[in-house]
Amino acid sequence: MKNKTTVLKEIRSYVMLTIGLGVGTLGWTGFLIPAKIVGGGLTGIATIIYFLTGWDVGLTTLVINAGLILLAIRILGASFGIKTIYCVLVFSGFLSFLSPMFTEPIVSELMMNAIIGGILGGLGAGIVFVNGGSTGGVDIIAMIINKYKNISLGRLLLGMDAIIISSSYFLLQSSSIETVVYGFMTMAILAYTVDMVISGNKQTVQFFIISSKPDEIRKSVIFDANRGLTVLNGVGGYSGEERKVLMVIARKSETQMIFKVVKQIDDEAFITVGTVMGVYGQGFDKIKI
Repeated sequence: MKNKTTVLKEIRSYVMLTIGLGVGTLGWTGFLIPAKIVGGGLTGIATIIYFLTGWDVGLTTLVINAGLILLAIRILGASFGIKTIYCVLVFSGFLSFLSPMFTEPIVSELMMNAIIGGILGGLGAGIVFVNGGSTGGVDIIAMIINKYKNISLGRLLLGMDAIIISSSYFLLQSSSIETVVYGFMTMAILAYTVDMVISGNKQTVQFFIISSKPDEIRKSVIFDANRGLTVLNGVGGYSGEERKVLMVIARKSETQMIFKVVKQIDDEAFITVGTVMGVYGQGFDKIKI
């Protein structure tokens, strides 16, 4: 049963990776590349090479990624490497397949191409990151740094992208200040979207629960909601009565389950819920220094 669950989880992961890659590729091939907006990352480098030489964007990304994949396997583990290889192959294939279909951008306005392309690119990259993959290139470098330092992936990508986008102004005759500015705007939107997708998946909430049935709720949270908790001693400010206060830390996606188990036992329980900026330790994120 456990093996079946693991297999289904892996299948779901690869399905989500494919969806993310498809969404990201559409942002590049349908909006950014035909609008001659040079974005960041390895795709941005491949785009510059495409404008200079006419080489296929998908093939260029595949060739450059070869060495970086070996680096990912060595530092981030074989599992990451396998998913990265899958993502690189699929992403390169999508780029080669979709690029000829979009000789003109889907929308005519340059700003709209930058905005929509950035959102789709960030959404796709975020889905890929959440499911443990990477499209390679500077994504690998960003994830290696993020492995050891508490720097958001979005900020890391934005910093490296700034160098790539700026270089396009000096390398491409067709490039202008306007397109460079739109390139920076695209990457800012992409980086913000990546962070939103990742933080939305990992966002943590803190519950304080005060009830006349603390022991029953404690057991239900632990065994039914599969969440640990801490029991605090409290005293009512007005009544002076001693009460047990249950503190629960959970993922945002688990909020409804916590409410459900509490309501089943005591629908008059007093509950406060707050967003927590960061939670580190067992079951949550690791401390990186």
